[in-house]
Amino acid sequence: MVQINRRQALAVTAGAALLARISGASAQAAATDLGPRERVSLDFDWRFALGHASDPAKDFGFGANQRTYAKAGASSPSWQVAAAAQKDFDDSAWKPVTLPHDWAVELPFVPNPDYKPSGKPDDEDLRAAHGYKPLGREFPETSVGWYRKTFALPAADAGKRLSIEFDGAFRDALVMVNGYILERGDSGYSPFRVDITDIAKLGGDNLLTVRVDASLGEGWFYEGAGLYRHVWLVKTAAVHVPRWGVFVRAKLDGALRIDTDLVNESDTAQAFEVSHVVLDAAGKPALTVAPATDRIPAWERQSLSQTVTLANPVPWSLENPHLYALVTETKVDGAVVDRFVTRFGVRSIRFDPTNGFFLNDKPVKLKGTCNHQDHAGVGAAIPDALQVWRLEQLKSMGCNAYRASHNPPTPELLDACDRLGMLVIDETRRMSSDPTSMDELERLVRRDRNHPSVILWSIGNEEPQQGTARGAQVARTLKRLVNRLDDTRLVTAAMDNGFGEGISAVIDVQGFNYRHEKMDEFHARFPNVPIIGTESASTVATRGEYARDDAKSYVPAYDTEHPWWATTAEKWWSHAAERPWMAGGFIWTGFDYRGEPTPFNRWPSISSHFGALDTCGFPKDNYFYYRAWWRAEPLLHLLPHWNWEGREGQPIAVWAHSNCDKVELFLNGKSQGVRDVKPNHHVEWSVPYAPGVLEAHGYKAGKVVLRARRETAGPAAALRLTADRARLNADGQDVAILKVEVLDAKGRAVPRADTLVRFELSGAVDVIGVGNGDPTSHEPDVARQRKVFNGLAQAIVRTRRGESGRARVTATAEGLKSAGVDLILG
Repeated sequence: MVQINRRQALAVTAGAALLARISGASAQAAATDLGPRERVSLDFDWRFALGHASDPAKDFGFGANQRTYAKAGASSPSWQVAAAAQKDFDDSAWKPVTLPHDWAVELPFVPNPDYKPSGKPDDEDLRAAHGYKPLGREFPETSVGWYRKTFALPAADAGKRLSIEFDGAFRDALVMVNGYILERGDSGYSPFRVDITDIAKLGGDNLLTVRVDASLGEGWFYEGAGLYRHVWLVKTAAVHVPRWGVFVRAKLDGALRIDTDLVNESDTAQAFEVSHVVLDAAGKPALTVAPATDRIPAWERQSLSQTVTLANPVPWSLENPHLYALVTETKVDGAVVDRFVTRFGVRSIRFDPTNGFFLNDKPVKLKGTCNHQDHAGVGAAIPDALQVWRLEQLKSMGCNAYRASHNPPTPELLDACDRLGMLVIDETRRMSSDPTSMDELERLVRRDRNHPSVILWSIGNEEPQQGTARGAQVARTLKRLVNRLDDTRLVTAAMDNGFGEGISAVIDVQGFNYRHEKMDEFHARFPNVPIIGTESASTVATRGEYARDDAKSYVPAYDTEHPWWATTAEKWWSHAAERPWMAGGFIWTGFDYRGEPTPFNRWPSISSHFGALDTCGFPKDNYFYYRAWWRAEPLLHLLPHWNWEGREGQPIAVWAHSNCDKVELFLNGKSQGVRDVKPNHHVEWSVPYAPGVLEAHGYKAGKVVLRARRETAGPAAALRLTADRARLNADGQDVAILKVEVLDAKGRAVPRADTLVRFELSGAVDVIGVGNGDPTSHEPDVARQRKVFNGLAQAIVRTRRGESGRARVTATAEGLKSAGVDLILG
């Protein structure tokens, strides 16, 4: 191992040549494409078809005659892996797709004829947990998908190492290149790499075939199916930094420890020189590190550790998430053979058992949400821009932390958390010490340990062995691995029983899934153990509904209903807010998601009610409860709507979520009383219904500072269509999130509208998914029409690669005035 001391790092001129090449970069992004390394997207121009999990004849011959692995690369029909893995196979009838792609979201909803209700309180149809999509051993005809694409490799790639990187595939992905089986990635969430150097055809086209089998699941929630994350072609020299090969430990005083791995994938030993340059958020050089030189034997991996000081570092914080980029340059025989970019932040984190969580030595209450990788219309294949949009919705609520439940997230989500200032609990999928689970955990930590947003590693969620001695032993093995790979973060696990037993003695931060009534007792018994709420609240609510309707499987949006093991939003947050030793918590969940439709775990329910926002990201009323107490600016939100035809004179529960001092309610100008606002609580009235105007006034220091209104709307008359932004990149990946609202003749929202809306397009955009947040809707997600649910619907529109110009989306509905939105593509 080569050691570079602090004095050697002061040789600023050592990196002058590199700085000259990147001096024109206006931001760090320019550094990511520095040659000679290449990382090329393989997301486009795929063909897709369903196979079959049990019938080889319907699975393109895969598995026929027990000869799958008999002869590597064989092309004759008697010996080939599958017809679809051969270059002369005709895939013209297959569907063209762009990655990310989730074929499960395109499947119909299928009830379970074998389910018989038991009548027990926790009774559930297990098919409901995955949202009634036909995946699994019972559905062989829709549980296997095949992907094919060709890509060219020039003759100039001779001598390079070539690989394909999959950010994730669900699940059990068999990767074939030019008819050769090269890799099997059985995890649904872990990234994996396929070396294709020996099999690649240079100077011609190469065939990439992937068979994905989603018959077996890993979760108890909707998981999708297919190549739902990005795929990359990577070209490097023989001597290069491997994937995730740089780890930067940064301290607030500017001390940096840079650990760099190099590999030599050639037959001869190589003398090398490695140097680093740190770029600030504007892409300007902030530090040049003196070169390190050594010799690396053939086909070996070597590590270098360097300690340097970054002058006047800008800390990464929630308010100013400043990111640095470390550009690592490798030379062999004086020539640059590799450049590798690692982004990092300078910050400190600390969990204190008495005073909670600290970021940069300042106390921060974790106001977090748990979230699955799922969104209306697109399922698990969430476009990068939609990942950002979802985080922005959470931040607007006051959320400052995100738990990736219950699996490694897509890399782009963590990149967005780094940029936006969102703290993260990063969680592995399986709590087991078998080699596969250990390998998945190692990939997670190596991939994510440079992200300043990541503050904790989670090794499990409500595991059967959590309170046992066996569980403690497994936890020790997992923690030992985490600590070896990253000594800068602590380890937690999300427990729902056995607190103080089993794995509690192993983890560094005690995670509580609900059971908040036991936190005080635990803190008294173990005053030196930090505590967080890894899952909190689990209030169930259906957006826009204000009475329980078991026939429709709807629950009221008041903060009143929850499963027996959970609490209301108000109860858990008031508990957490009043206890400084509690670092905070993560509500279950930020967004609704497919599956787990508690309390209606049966047909026709297909998605959850837990979210503060629905599956489209439309806020429910609880969103405003959190916003009132998670953000500092005054807020006043009034519920419910005021269209209660047929209930004239009957009492309606009226609530306000507000952080004002007092709230006064008026109905048609007549005061219904003033309510004092208790911190972290709502206020309410019982008001006999009369059509008209319901208005609330929020008071601060005796003055009205906010007003909120609910008016009785008339019949639906028009649509309103808006986009989250008007300018999109014509890169074939960027998306606009469109919101449809139904209005009356005076422009007021019609709260119970269920109008069917159609989307008409002109220009180079496509609707890739639609939704409305209705947890019982069986309408197709991939379509150009959707009913609104309680007045709202959503469409997600994607650009086409290389087609710039203008586009227009028009929303139409029978009998209503249409609405349109213009998009600029460039």
